[in-house]
Amino acid sequence: MSDGPDPDHSAVERETGSAAKESTDTKPEPKEPVDDLVTTHHTLRVGRRQLRYTATTGRVVLREEHHKDGTFGGHKAKGELSMTSYVLDGADVRKRPVTFAFNGGPGSSSVWLHLGLLGPRRVVMGDVGALEPPPYDLVDNPESLLAVSDLVFIDPMSTGWSRAVEGGKPGDFHGYQKDIESVAELIRLWTSRHRRWMSPKFIAGESYGTLRGAALAEHLQERYGLYLNGLILISSVLDLSSIDFDKQRNDRAHALYLPTYAAIAHYHGKHGRRGLRGVLDEAEAYAARDYPWVLSRGARLAPAERRDAVATVARLTGLTEDYVDRADLRIEHWRYFTELLRDQRLSVGRLDGRFTGPAASAIAEGMDADPSMDAIAGPYAATWNHYVRDELGYDSDLHYEQISRLVHPWSFKDFEGRPIDVSPQLERAMRQNPHLRVHVAYGYYDGATPHFAAEDVVAHLQVPDELRANIEHAYYEAGHMMYVHEPTRRQQSADLADFVVRSSAGRT
Repeated sequence: MSDGPDPDHSAVERETGSAAKESTDTKPEPKEPVDDLVTTHHTLRVGRRQLRYTATTGRVVLREEHHKDGTFGGHKAKGELSMTSYVLDGADVRKRPVTFAFNGGPGSSSVWLHLGLLGPRRVVMGDVGALEPPPYDLVDNPESLLAVSDLVFIDPMSTGWSRAVEGGKPGDFHGYQKDIESVAELIRLWTSRHRRWMSPKFIAGESYGTLRGAALAEHLQERYGLYLNGLILISSVLDLSSIDFDKQRNDRAHALYLPTYAAIAHYHGKHGRRGLRGVLDEAEAYAARDYPWVLSRGARLAPAERRDAVATVARLTGLTEDYVDRADLRIEHWRYFTELLRDQRLSVGRLDGRFTGPAASAIAEGMDADPSMDAIAGPYAATWNHYVRDELGYDSDLHYEQISRLVHPWSFKDFEGRPIDVSPQLERAMRQNPHLRVHVAYGYYDGATPHFAAEDVVAHLQVPDELRANIEHAYYEAGHMMYVHEPTRRQQSADLADFVVRSSAGRT
């Protein structure tokens, strides 16, 4: 099976006829883009197995059908998405699963899941208290999901090397709906060109990629009839109002963040000799019942009730009672990461609360940078830029946008006047396809998409009990990119491989 596009798919379509004749612009029209892909061959030892696989990386042209005044205007190039695929050589494609993976942001490339967890090569960067110095290392990943599934890593528009076509408007892609449509189109193209419609298919998304992934599951089924076997949600956030401190004046996020604050406080020694599970049990019970009631009372809360609440929140979060009282019992997350270890002049990581870094100012209301992001950005940039050129054979003078600011402002116009929540899309996908299985992975030290908020959203999905049984949960003592923690990386790799195998069972 060829891992490059068929010759027909590289054919150039040019505008002809009267529209071309009417042009009076003397400047040459932009050159029609074609797929830019490089294929290489590799091996990976997994236990006693020697996996031979084909890697393909580069950019794929996305085209849109144009219709105006009832007339078909052609299939015109609109963008180029960068991607990397890994396909096991000689496998039976009717039995061999394929997993489409991406990160979130919006504005993140797929490099994190690619080199951190799923791909056949992985970055070596160390962990809290033992970070490796530059230039880091890249090694084989025998725990790669490639052992049980082919892989396609996708960089959404304006991330990685993905760009609008010359003369195009990238902003047209920088929003919820166009993002879904463009990623779905790449999945459809890859599936068709590689004859994989009869393969078990999975989507794996992280962070905003879980919101994208849930909406994609519904869109792929409704638009193309492309049904999935499984959806993997890593550091999940399906309803942005569950973690929203600013845009809506409600107390939901304050309660749902509490168990994460308690876990981070425990990690930094604020709970003495108590075990993490005991601290989480108490924090989750309080966040589920008493804390929402306390916050809902507002000025009606009696003085004695307020004193008890202040003491409880302070003890669980590791903050002082004075701070909790002055914050009116409502602890915003950026402020928490700045306040917890202020007496040591340290900030705590948002993506991973295990990390700390020196505060730029000991009196600042919010930290100037996330120390966990500082720790991981360099290793992934160095290893990717080496790997893609030296091992995958692809080169470009474009900057690989690891985390792109070009996508902002991001458009959520589809949700105007209502919360940004894709729960209905996931519910519809599960009702439409009762074989769709969902795996949700949570990190206890994740301060970006807290586990208790994600749990709450999943618990409120409106699906019948027999479909709810298709949802499984996995918890790790790690952060947002939970695979940075080596024991978690190994366990999560095994958990995901098991999920893919079970969800693909029954193929003939």
